[in-house]
Amino acid sequence: MIENTGGDGSGFADLGLRPELRQALVGLGYEEPTPIQRAAIPPLLQGRDLVGQAATGTGKTAAFALPLLQLIADGAGRAGPIALVLVPTRELAVQVSEAMHRYGHDIGARVLPIYGGQPIGRQLRALSRGVDVVVATPGRAQDHINRGTLDLDGITAVVLDEADEMLDMGFAEEIEAILSSTPADRQTALFSATMPPRIAGMVRRHLREPVMVQLDREASTTGESLLVRQSAYVVPRGHKPAALGRVLDLEAPAAAVVFCRTRDEVDRLTETLNGRGQSAEALHGGMDQQQRDRVMNRLRAGTIDLVVATDVAARGLDIEQLTHVVNYDVPSAAESYVHRIGRVGRAGREGTAITLVEPREHRMLKSIERATGRRITVEKLPTVADLRARRLDLTRAALRESLLEDDLEKFRGVIEPLCEEFDLFDVALAAVKLAQETSGTVDEEELPEAEPPPADDQGRRRKSPGRPSTRRSGSGMTRLFVGSGRSSGVRPQDLVGAITGESTLSGRDIGAIEIADRFSLVEVPEAAAEDVIVALRRATIKGRRTTVRRERHVPR
Repeated sequence: MIENTGGDGSGFADLGLRPELRQALVGLGYEEPTPIQRAAIPPLLQGRDLVGQAATGTGKTAAFALPLLQLIADGAGRAGPIALVLVPTRELAVQVSEAMHRYGHDIGARVLPIYGGQPIGRQLRALSRGVDVVVATPGRAQDHINRGTLDLDGITAVVLDEADEMLDMGFAEEIEAILSSTPADRQTALFSATMPPRIAGMVRRHLREPVMVQLDREASTTGESLLVRQSAYVVPRGHKPAALGRVLDLEAPAAAVVFCRTRDEVDRLTETLNGRGQSAEALHGGMDQQQRDRVMNRLRAGTIDLVVATDVAARGLDIEQLTHVVNYDVPSAAESYVHRIGRVGRAGREGTAITLVEPREHRMLKSIERATGRRITVEKLPTVADLRARRLDLTRAALRESLLEDDLEKFRGVIEPLCEEFDLFDVALAAVKLAQETSGTVDEEELPEAEPPPADDQGRRRKSPGRPSTRRSGSGMTRLFVGSGRSSGVRPQDLVGAITGESTLSGRDIGAIEIADRFSLVEVPEAAAEDVIVALRRATIKGRRTTVRRERHVPR
């Protein structure tokens, strides 16, 4: 059945949750379940299989975590894990595990995240001591199963979270093998932002008469997503770093994530922002887990206010203080845009999503608007006058707060002698001037305004002929040569899995794939080509290292 849910004002007490879980939610400040939670929790508590479709940021984690914790409480005392949660990335594994610890503190839930990049010895010791729920990436879960260190015989529930992302990253075989290793009478829940045919096939094979919970667009955008203010600025490529700095100066975010396409771009932009006086750090797949954790902890603690990240590194990111998301480049797919802006505007907090658009990317912005059904306001870049006015506003607000809250008596000895010599109003003006100069200078150079291509020009480009099998010349794609092919057992999913696992790209970023007997050709965005080449040369495909380079074109 399809349930299009909306808010009815009922609280968590109406969903059938144990008192300990309800008390934990109250302590965390949750008052009302989100639509996906209201629709999913009751059937999961009844033991039904379930398929849930909803956008990122709608509360999916609690929708499956709370029923699993109730299952643990009802079956207390069992030795092995009784629930397995599969997630696409290590960041999401940590996030889900931390959420379950918070919700299940009063019932003593033992939740263990296992993922690559962490010493396996630590995971082995924790598994041997006993756990209730394992939250794992498919690759590391399969590794433990093969070692005999993860026993699935006692599993009564399995959750596939962000199933579409796991398939895009090439984990289809691992997921199939893991599900086949669990008891046939287990309960299974699958959550996904999109429902491509491959997901439907998995549902048919592994779920039994599932309840289908599909939030319509209105329901899935209420609450968190509706609180995200979305805007865009059209900027020439060469002026994007300066434009970003100016927008950040105007917005003054408490904490922000700036998304870039490649690792190199992340590193370059981070250096540029720090050179402008911003406090920024990089976050991408080229960093080890300890480095990435350190960056996230500094953002949470307020030591830094900007993280420049790739999509892969930021998957599963959930920072309570986050106020702004900035797309330094227009995402290549509407789903990526939705995942990015889902990082802000959660739990009733307002958020802002800003996109910097090159003139040639204006059509991509329109396609995102059509896919999301939400208008993105195109605004003019802040001028020097705008920045000065904004800085004065901030100074005025700071002065007002200080007058209301601070103990200023100790400064009277500075002001009184000056007032004998000068007018009090003039003294205040001089103090404001010094405060402005202390906060830094305003860039005096006006940035050029850029307009999107006229509609008739866009129409001509749409009508120009091109080969339907490749997007290389028309949309910034290029083809890479991979020195392994059909004779080595290479399949398209192997290439997709290698690229998404080792680089910053997602499956949606990858274009056409051609596999010959001894080699393969795969399309990737031109801007990410060198990054992908370096990453794949370090990796193995079907257990072997292979040649990777740009395709060499023979003149005709």
